[in-house]
Amino acid sequence: MASKNRTTANSITRKIMRRAPAHRKILPSVGHDSELIKKYSMLKKINYSLIAVVIILAALYLQPYLLNYGKPNFGSSLSNIDAQLSASNLAIINNASNNNFEIAGEMLINRTLKDPVLPFPANKTNQYPQFIVNGKPSVIYIGAISCVFCGENRWAMALALSRFGSFNKLFYGYSAFGDGDVPTLYWNDYNYTTNAGVGYANYYSSNYINFISADSESNITQGFTLQPLSAFIASAPNTTYRQALEFMNSTNKFQGTPFTFWGTTLETGADGIVFGNSTPTSNKLDITYMTHQQIFNQLKNFNDQFAYGEYAAADVYIAYTCPSINNSAPVCALPAIKKLEVLMNVAK
Repeated sequence: MASKNRTTANSITRKIMRRAPAHRKILPSVGHDSELIKKYSMLKKINYSLIAVVIILAALYLQPYLLNYGKPNFGSSLSNIDAQLSASNLAIINNASNNNFEIAGEMLINRTLKDPVLPFPANKTNQYPQFIVNGKPSVIYIGAISCVFCGENRWAMALALSRFGSFNKLFYGYSAFGDGDVPTLYWNDYNYTTNAGVGYANYYSSNYINFISADSESNITQGFTLQPLSAFIASAPNTTYRQALEFMNSTNKFQGTPFTFWGTTLETGADGIVFGNSTPTSNKLDITYMTHQQIFNQLKNFNDQFAYGEYAAADVYIAYTCPSINNSAPVCALPAIKKLEVLMNVAK
């Protein structure tokens, strides 16, 4: 019985083996199989490439958030806003080394700066007679405390003005939360909670020039807000300010802030775009995530992109101003300033 079972089993096995070739016939031929493998490999490569592209694009989009993850947004806390600068920080502005201005000026001339600073030559149509008060030419500034470009630009302005005089007081400030939120300097202790106002005057003194300043005040926790020039004029605190603001308005060149006048040159915007130690993008400004102290340390150490750019932007303002005082301030004797005066078409 067992033998019969083995015979039957062997017979079934032989039948299965004889049918096997028929089963193989439904498989692709060797050539067809190779072609499918190639197509499969190609599809895998394409898929991997698409995945890599998606990862790269996602990384680029998220980079600002990843790099700044965990960093405090110092402006949004209003840290030290309207407080006076410490004596040591005020000294960094007032006692800046002329050597820094010379080095940055040469970098501007040689086009080795990483940040864009005003191209030269200067626009001749923006030349006007001096605005004289008490026998001295004037620097006139119209800005807004909420303005991101005003915020960045005040660093360069303060450095430039320090070459012709000094500040007895400066104040810690920020641009609006909705407009860059950058740490900056205020010329005065401004009202940063009002819906609309204008802050005038400053604590600057000079034997060479006058500094006439006015900033549109607004709620710093909102976006950019600017009073019309008529509002600046209407609430001017005295005749000198009213006449200075009327002069600025008479140029018909007002396009926004900052709007400044240096000696004989009208500047209709910021003269440099310096927002940190990397190229600014639409959603990332390095300076937003800096403390005021970090900025002061960079200006003091003078060894990075931000410091070079701010000093070079200050050099432009210095070169505008020097001819109006017959180059009588020591900074006007710097070789880089003399070269810039010629290149900018303002030399006498």
